[in-house]
Parts: sequence; structure tokens; C-alpha cells
Amino acid sequence: MFDATKPEHVKKYISMLKLNGDFYGKHFDLLDWQKEFIDQVYGNVDEQGYRIYNYAYLELPKKQGKTELIAAIASYHLNCKKNDEIYCCAADREQASLIFKAIQGEIDQDAYLSKMSRANELRVYTSKKVIQNNRTKSKLTVLSAEAYTKHGLNPTVVIFDELHAQPNRELWDTMTFGSGSTRKEPLYFVITTAGDDPDRKSIGWEIHQKARDILAGNIIEPNWFCKIYGFEADDEIDIYDEKNWYKANPSLGTTVSIETVRKEAIAAQNNPSTEKLFRWLRLNMWVSTKSYGWKSRSEFEKKINKSLTIEQMSGKICYIGLDLSSVNDLTSEAIIFPKQPGVDKITVYFHNFVPADNVKQRTHTDKVPYEIWIKEGYITATDGNVVDYNFLKWRLRKDSLKYKVKEFGIDPWQAEKLRQDLELMSDMTVQEARRYKSITLTDVPQTIAMFCPVMKEIDRLMGQDEIQFINNPVAAWACGNIMLVTDGNENYKPDKKKSKERIDPMVAMFNAFHLYMKNGITQSVYEKRGVRTI
Repeated sequence: MFDATKPEHVKKYISMLKLNGDFYGKHFDLLDWQKEFIDQVYGNVDEQGYRIYNYAYLELPKKQGKTELIAAIASYHLNCKKNDEIYCCAADREQASLIFKAIQGEIDQDAYLSKMSRANELRVYTSKKVIQNNRTKSKLTVLSAEAYTKHGLNPTVVIFDELHAQPNRELWDTMTFGSGSTRKEPLYFVITTAGDDPDRKSIGWEIHQKARDILAGNIIEPNWFCKIYGFEADDEIDIYDEKNWYKANPSLGTTVSIETVRKEAIAAQNNPSTEKLFRWLRLNMWVSTKSYGWKSRSEFEKKINKSLTIEQMSGKICYIGLDLSSVNDLTSEAIIFPKQPGVDKITVYFHNFVPADNVKQRTHTDKVPYEIWIKEGYITATDGNVVDYNFLKWRLRKDSLKYKVKEFGIDPWQAEKLRQDLELMSDMTVQEARRYKSITLTDVPQTIAMFCPVMKEIDRLMGQDEIQFINNPVAAWACGNIMLVTDGNENYKPDKKKSKERIDPMVAMFNAFHLYMKNGITQSVYEKRGVRTI
């Protein structure tokens, strides 16, 4: 049976809300696919008038308005249903905050709800991520897998956002097994995008497969409604056919423009790692892994200018980045020379350091010619079985005289002793202190928010032939080793754990480039608007 009045009530409430983000202040005009979803979930009832669907699975690509829809459904149950307990579940605090802010934004923009809030009839507890409606006696709580109260819950509505990102199945099991059993119409939503599960063991993949089986008729679950927008990884489709883009992206043309997808498609055709992202984020394909290569060694080598030497850069403006080593890694220095008189392209120089006692072992383990690279001057072997930071310290001081160094950037890990010596100069003689100046090391956070805009800007510069590298085979090798981890919002960073071999020279370059971009020299769109979150 279908009762049109039930979904109509939901849709009418949502249409009175206002959107956040890029569409801030605009009324929530439900798209056709959103209306259909609400109709199916709320309109299909049994003979007693109760909803037949207790589970609603919706899978779709990024940028389709998923978070706003979750917020609106949660808000409906909070403000229109009596004694409901609503739980919005996310993988981490950051995602949970996005949901909560979306709900809070709907309240703030609505005259009636905001009036209730000011009168303490609608209590918003930001730190706890809880909203209590004292009129309906309904309560909304946003939970993350990182912090939640186990068991003892009696939910009316549970909404899982990005189930694929859950670190394990614990929160899912807690919220769905036995919870809500005393409710007449418990409702469990899963509104998610495709995920990354190389071993196919995550709860996200498990429920995705269940939804596929239900849609295919392989299993019968009368209380499950499932809708998947997108394609499977083994589907034989033309990923660059715009018809397939519209099939996978029900909000295409509204929340994301066709021109944006066209540009992304062009980038995907030119870069294998970008193609995998395109398949995942635009066609909603479950990729086998979220770790992708960044640039191949050959791509790096094409940008090497073998006629350049570091001696030609003497007296030039530059930024220096460092990546310090643990026992096994390289320690690397990268120097970025911006365009300036005598430098017609952004120019990057690398140098590396290893402990002399470990060279033979490293050659055997990494299967690369460390001894040859040392002989040819691309690596300095320092005495002992760990890199001699005293040697590095004096090299940086000499660099500060040789070049016009604007700033030194470093991963703060293990950097404190080096930092103190360079700043305080307590190890210097009087004559040395007169010659050299104090050096301040700037901490560069090793986060996706730092790496992503830097790496995308370098990618752009390489594509437009605006950057060149002074020959260094160690850096070329390291470039080909980089594997990426992405957060699903088109943001990524190097993954040292999954990268095949050493990547330290490239991390040093990213640290230096961060300083260069921070000083406003490049015009990167990523630096202007930041990394993306949906």
C-alpha cells in the first residue's frame, strides 16, 4: 500500500528549510530523485499503516547533496515527531561536525526554529553535538565512531553517513542489532558514497553487497529499500560518456556543473591516478584501494634540466624544505627557487644524506645504487649509523650565506635539537656567530590540508611546463615511489606506509613548496579556497 500523505508531510517540512554551504540561504527545493527516495521510504505502508521499510540504503557519488539531505531528514524527526531519538552516525569527529553544522544551519536560518532556540525550547548543545526539542520531546545526537556511548540506546531513527569510512563494524552493530526493538517504526538510513576496501572486509562493503543482492533479487529482505547510483568497477562502460555521468550523478547540473565534470574527465584522461579518482568520486565505483601513485619517475625526469647546476643559483631567492630521517630513511633537503631575474622557471634542487655505516645495507635492501649516487654527489654519507645532524646544521648555515633564503620549513618530528642549535647558535665560536645569522625553522604540518594544495599545484606546474628540476636521480626515484591516500573529497597526501620505497626528497620539496605558496607567490586555486569537504 502507498500512503501519499506520509512522504508529503516530510517533503513539505524539508521544503521550508534553507540550505548551507554554496547554496546558503536558498530554500531546499527537493530534486526528483530526493522526492522519489522520500516517497519510497515513508509512503509504502502495511495494512496497519506502518512503514514497511525499516532500512533505507542510498548510495551515490560525491557532491550530490548527501549531507544536506541527512540533516533535513534528521531535522524533520526532531521537530515534527514526538519522542523520537535520532542518531546521526559518522566515522570521525570531522564528518560528525559537518552533519551537526548542517542541522544547526537549518535551525539558524529558519525564523520559527531560531525563535524556539532563543526561547530554549530547542536546545542546541554544540560541544556534545546534541539538539533537544522540548516541545516534541525528541532528541537528536550526532555520534562518531571515535566517541560514542555503547548500548543502552533506544533509537527511532539512525542515519549512517559514509558507512564505508567506518573504521570497523562496532558502531553499526551497536546501533542496528536489537536497538530500537521497542519502537513501532524504527528507521535505519545508510546514505553513503562508494568506498575503498582492498580486502572487501569492511562493514561498508558488506552492506553495499547486501544492497546489490537485494536489488538483483538474489536475497529477499522486505524491510529494506535500496537505491544505488553509479557503476560497479567491473562494468564495461565508457567512463567518458556524459550519459553515464548523468546516470551516476542524480544532482548533476544542480550541485555540480557539467563543465566541472568535463574538466575532471580531461584531467583523468591524462593521469592514471586521477582516472581512478574520477571512477570513484564521479562514477561511484568501489575502487580496490585508495592508494594511488602520484607521478611516475619518467614524468619527473622529463622536467629535469641537465644544463642547470646548483652553482648557477648562487645569490638567488629561495625556500628550503627538510625531511629528517629515522634510522632507515633518507634525510633530504629541497630548495625551491621562484621565477626571478636569471631563473625563468620555478627551479628545484635536491640533496640527500645517509649514515655512512648503512650504505651497503641500504643498497642491498632498497636495490638502488646508493654508492654510485654518493660518488656522483647526489647524496652525502655522514659518519656513523645515523645521519649526523651537526653536519646538516652547518650545511644549512652555509646555504643561508650562499642563497637569499626566505624561510626554512621542516616536519617538526625529531626537529627540536636542530631547531635549538640553529636559533640559539650556542655551539658557535664568537667569529662564527659574527659570520652566520640565527636560523628559524618553520613547522610544516604533515596533513592532507598542507599536502593536497601543494601537490596539485606542482602537478599543474609540471603540466604547463612551468617548473624544472636540477638533475638528481635520487629525487626521480623517490617521485616514482609515492603512493597517495585520499579522504574521498578529492584531497590527498603521500602515504609513507604504502609508498613502495623512500619518498623523503619529495616530502622535503612539498615542505619547501608549502612555504613558497604561503607567501602568495603562486596563484593556486587550492590555496585560495582550501581543500574540499562535502
